[in-house]
Amino acid sequence: MKNKFDSGNNFIEQFKQTSEFLNQNFPEVTKYFLWSLKKDGEKENVFYTESIKDITGYTGDEIKHFPGRGNAIVFEEDIHKVKKVFSDFIVDPSRPNINLTYRITRKDKKIIWIQESVNVQRDESGSVTEFYGAVYDISKFKEEEFELLKTIENLKGLNSSKDRFISMLSHDLRAPFTSILGFSEILINEPNLSHNERLEYLTYINDSSQHQLQLINYLLDWSRLQTGRIKIEPQRLNAQTLVFNCVSSLTGNAIRKNIEIKVNVSDKLFIQADERLITQVIINLLSNAIKFSAEGKNIEISADHFNESMVEFIVKDEGTGISEENKSKLFRIEKMFSIEGTKGEKGTGLGLSLVKEIIEKHDGDIWFYSEVNYGSEFHFTVPCSHNTILLVEHDDELRCKYENILKEEFSNFHLIEARNGFEALTKISDKLPSLVITDYDMPLMNGLQLIEFIRKEDKNCKIPIIALVTGLSEDFIDEYHNLGIDTVLQKPVDDELLINKVQVILNY
Repeated sequence: MKNKFDSGNNFIEQFKQTSEFLNQNFPEVTKYFLWSLKKDGEKENVFYTESIKDITGYTGDEIKHFPGRGNAIVFEEDIHKVKKVFSDFIVDPSRPNINLTYRITRKDKKIIWIQESVNVQRDESGSVTEFYGAVYDISKFKEEEFELLKTIENLKGLNSSKDRFISMLSHDLRAPFTSILGFSEILINEPNLSHNERLEYLTYINDSSQHQLQLINYLLDWSRLQTGRIKIEPQRLNAQTLVFNCVSSLTGNAIRKNIEIKVNVSDKLFIQADERLITQVIINLLSNAIKFSAEGKNIEISADHFNESMVEFIVKDEGTGISEENKSKLFRIEKMFSIEGTKGEKGTGLGLSLVKEIIEKHDGDIWFYSEVNYGSEFHFTVPCSHNTILLVEHDDELRCKYENILKEEFSNFHLIEARNGFEALTKISDKLPSLVITDYDMPLMNGLQLIEFIRKEDKNCKIPIIALVTGLSEDFIDEYHNLGIDTVLQKPVDDELLINKVQVILNY
């Protein structure tokens, strides 16, 4: 006859309900096994369902012969807790059941998480006579739980960083106005100021205003990049021309400190990048190099292929270098800080954070090496522009003629040939070329249809296209212009004219 401590039937019912709930709500949880232990005096009868092997890798008979049975496979870090909870449960007659969550080491040495529910039957004295257990593999849930906790911690960190950033930003946004308002009030209220004094105060106001404007512009650009409101519009750019333009805009700063900027970039090197944003990156890194270099020092900017798909730029200076303490703060907007240059130049503290964001938007990387008093090297990568020309011409004789011209004059370009638009698309399915030269009158897909398809892939109309047309008319020219094509040549095309047009387009 069952006594008041008998909970075996309740356990069976509970197990059925739990299994039904899991099967309905979490069908991916299919691994579980049951076990029981009945005491008959000194003798113990232990039973495991066959599904124990699915979870532990061991058979029930193997587990039975382990010292401590199931405890033998409990993960070492959890065994003390499991034994303590189980021991307290056995000696407490008021508790009919327990639930434990812990790890076990499978036969294949893999560590998994399990949930174990245990009910017992007790005799009239409260001693346990029978155990009933159900064990579920909850590793998947634990993994999701850990990921969720990790996400929560990351969000807490981001939130904390945001608060610190806003606090610092509020200070930096207010600070220049102290100078602007102070000196402007003097100018308004002191009519007897000398010309030199007025000029000095106006210079302070102008410097503070310029600093404030740069900070706001950096902040707006960073915010737009974060929210996707700035569209990256990559195009084929000559790396040397790009660098020289950036150096030219900073010549005044360099001359004032007698600093020479050396450029080591091949005129045959091309990148695929947004011109405005990459210009901002190079100018920022060069400005910092000038800012932290003493008078008479040198700065070098170089670029070369990093691998088949990326170009690496290096900006190297002989400046003050970066301390170990400040290295960890670079590129982190929440650690925004600014150090005066060698001649007291001010900074916003946002420039490198913006630089990192721009480079990452181009699928590139940025890193640096620095030693105090010996200078710094900043490296970044951006995609290279593959030197590829697509030639689409239905006439075999003309295609052979154009092929010979292009291979002779542009030997470092890979030439892709096709007889019609459809064939051309099959050859450029993965990467669009640097230049397209296409005939109009072709079977299957004519020149206009090919260009329309390319423009769907190249929404910013950055890929240059030369259209070859027989019987040039205003209607044809208008149709091509509407697709963003300015170079329309009438067939048969003069060899020198074709070469000249290609050179101009490719900056060759």
